[in-house]
Amino acid sequence: MKKYIYTVVLSLFQLVLNAQTFVKVEDGKLIKDGESYHYVGTNFWYGMNLAISDKERLLRELDRLNVLAVKNLRIIAGSEGNINTPWAVQPAMQKEPGVYNEELWTGLDFLLAEMKKRDMTAVVCLNNFWPWSGGFAQYVSWANKNEVIPYPPPADNGDWRTYQQYSARFYSDKMAKKWFENHIEKVVNRINSINKIPYKKDTTIMAWQLANEPEGSNNVGEYRKWIHETAKFIKKLDKNHLVSIGSEGNTPSPANGTNFEKDHQSKYIDYCTFHLWVQNWGWFDPLKAKETYNFAVEKANSYIDEHVKIAQKINKPIVLEEFGISRDENSYESNSLIVFRDEYYKMIFDKIYTLSKIIPQVAGVNFWAWGGEGRPKTPMSIWKQGDDLIGDPPHEYQGWYSVYDTDLSTQEIIRKYALELNDIK
Repeated sequence: MKKYIYTVVLSLFQLVLNAQTFVKVEDGKLIKDGESYHYVGTNFWYGMNLAISDKERLLRELDRLNVLAVKNLRIIAGSEGNINTPWAVQPAMQKEPGVYNEELWTGLDFLLAEMKKRDMTAVVCLNNFWPWSGGFAQYVSWANKNEVIPYPPPADNGDWRTYQQYSARFYSDKMAKKWFENHIEKVVNRINSINKIPYKKDTTIMAWQLANEPEGSNNVGEYRKWIHETAKFIKKLDKNHLVSIGSEGNTPSPANGTNFEKDHQSKYIDYCTFHLWVQNWGWFDPLKAKETYNFAVEKANSYIDEHVKIAQKINKPIVLEEFGISRDENSYESNSLIVFRDEYYKMIFDKIYTLSKIIPQVAGVNFWAWGGEGRPKTPMSIWKQGDDLIGDPPHEYQGWYSVYDTDLSTQEIIRKYALELNDIK
């Protein structure tokens, strides 16, 4: 009898899972299960690695996010380099071209399988312009006999512009692009080892994302060509899932080589993404919070409005998939005050919620980033293998933008707006 009941319950569970549908785009809107899809999500880039280092913690983090009604997670399904690669998450999925860490594949399977149980959706990022997961620069180095990468800060004498120009060589490097296409094919064609669902048929996956914050830098023409050709390549492999760029948008620096409207023109790019960094871009100074906060809010509002208008013009859904701000006084201590962070989160969420109610293209927002119960080994340290994985990637000082399980006031704001956005039909 017990075996019969178990079989019935399992069958019903499978029916529920099978009833889930792929997220689609219709008339400029994200659609899930026949209704418009709006959400508050988070960046959870380290989920694949956490699945192999601490499965129990991963389950607790997913449960916490589920309670907060955070149902969309932006994750990575690709990291490159070896144990000696600086400022990059370890272990990496791809130790050298085509040589993989099989344990991480299982970690990705486990993450997606557990997300499915919680009716979550995943934006799966396949590459990275920045060095914290290897990314473009590692592919370029591999393709050029392991030449030395000119890393940005925190490297000694590191220079951001030099690194950006090096990373942007990726778009013109045939071997680097071919190796990445091989990786795309391997990911998209994978069958989950845990629930046996092919990734191409997994409704947990909302979208494949070309890369985290790719930009043209000094190679704009090849960059835009790469967007179109890579998105087309993915669509040929998988007609079920959406494709997005991972674009940061029209950043304040023209030298970054991004144009939000032109970059999103390809018919193979289904929806728009943009990121917002008031502190990184010099609009907000946490050490002069009272003097700079209102200016930052004004700039943030204008930045959001600018990108939403373009999404309306080209009639594609739009997601603000990264935003964040430090703890008060730029503290890296997990128990420090978060008064300005809470105010800022409330402002951003309310802005997206208000726009979502009147502009169909506005779909959602992902905060950066969920740190959960993880903590830096020491505040403001640089991550090293064996340290807790949190929201701050390895090349950034740990504790900068992470939202912890003890940040209850921030979580109240997240849950409030997650529920409100979920209710928009």
